Amino acid sequence: MTAAEFNTWQSVQKEVLRRINAREWKPGELIPNEEELSREFGCARATVNRALRGLAESGLLDRRRKAGTRVALHPVRKATLDISIIRHEVEGRGQIYRYSLLSKQLREAPADIVAKMQLSGKDRLLHVQGLHLANARPHIFEDRWINPKVVQEASKTDFTQISPNEWLVLNVPFHGGDIAFSAVEASRQEAEILGCGKGDALFIIERNTWNEQGIITTVRLSCAPGYRLHTGL
Repeated sequence: MTAAEFNTWQSVQKEVLRRINAREWKPGELIPNEEELSREFGCARATVNRALRGLAESGLLDRRRKAGTRVALHPVRKATLDISIIRHEVEGRGQIYRYSLLSKQLREAPADIVAKMQLSGKDRLLHVQGLHLANARPHIFEDRWINPKVVQEASKTDFTQISPNEWLVLNVPFHGGDIAFSAVEASRQEAEILGCGKGDALFIIERNTWNEQGIITTVRLSCAPGYRLHTGL
């Protein structure tokens, strides 16, 4: 292919896959970064990001923040965990979706969030809390911190019309993340917001996403009792 032909993430991904299979990039080898590849292919960096992200999700690339991207030494088959748009999830079940903004403020984060986002204690972050509803019933409580130095537009965004979940998925490319699942007893705040009893069992999803500028956001999603997670293999 010529540089002009790399105008979609699929074409970029196909070429990267060819180089891996042909052993032009060997297992464990560090590959060029997104900026270098975008110059080589003559396409946008976001296009390269999307292509590499797909190969990382399939287990062929190992992407680590600040350490770059390597060809996986021992490729494994991975479960697919998409960052879903909660509105789509609710509407896909034939339910009526609504989002309610509970609070939005720029403030210093507590120590645990500072540590999660690898920041200094002086950084001010955008803290957004909101409730996703399905058929007028509490569905997911979203408690999110966004780094405005990485996502400058977030502070100016009116999250009364669109949730941070949906806005970030649609507007902010990322190239890595981590996710944790747990079951915890509902706190007093969670019980009040989700309309359940204090101490009731809740399914919790905690997630960080990042790009080359740093950690974009960390979020805790507290799911109402009865929530079910579905993924693919």
